[in-house]
Amino acid sequence: MSDRRDFFGKVLGAYAGLGALGALYAAKRTWDPLPSVKAAGFTTLDLSGLEENKLYVEKWRGKPVLIIKVPKNAKPDTAPNGNDKNAYEDPRLITVGGHKFMIVIGLCTHLGCIPDYFPEKHKFICPCHGGQFNAAGEVLKAPPPSPLVIPPFKVEGTKVVLGEAGPEYKKMKEKGLVA
Repeated sequence: MSDRRDFFGKVLGAYAGLGALGALYAAKRTWDPLPSVKAAGFTTLDLSGLEENKLYVEKWRGKPVLIIKVPKNAKPDTAPNGNDKNAYEDPRLITVGGHKFMIVIGLCTHLGCIPDYFPEKHKFICPCHGGQFNAAGEVLKAPPPSPLVIPPFKVEGTKVVLGEAGPEYKKMKEKGLVA
């Protein structure tokens, strides 16, 4: 008789153990972020086919990301603060496949407006308060207190992954070029 009781005790214990493992697995699944939330954290941009001096807009974490393949003559026609240097030489530009790109979050650092790009002038002008940025995202005219924000990025060949801080981004951060 005791062999039969031992057997049923072991079966009941194993059944309870499987139930506990199932409950732990279900609890862990509820704590994990949804796949759509994970996917929103990273955006891969293929920059190989972009034209020079043309504005491209992507979305990353619900924010617009402005992308420009900066031409070698990206000097603003006028800069109210006297900073009319060529944006192509700016250290905030990201080099991908031998070309320089401006990749920034497209929200003005003053009040969060979306600045308009004027390709013939090689600059952005904020429609709300008149702030201006060059083709590298540097402030040309106040009231913006700081340059346009560069999101964390990682370069992979001709692609850039937004949301992951790669070695290029870390170098820029060490130099104080990104927030």
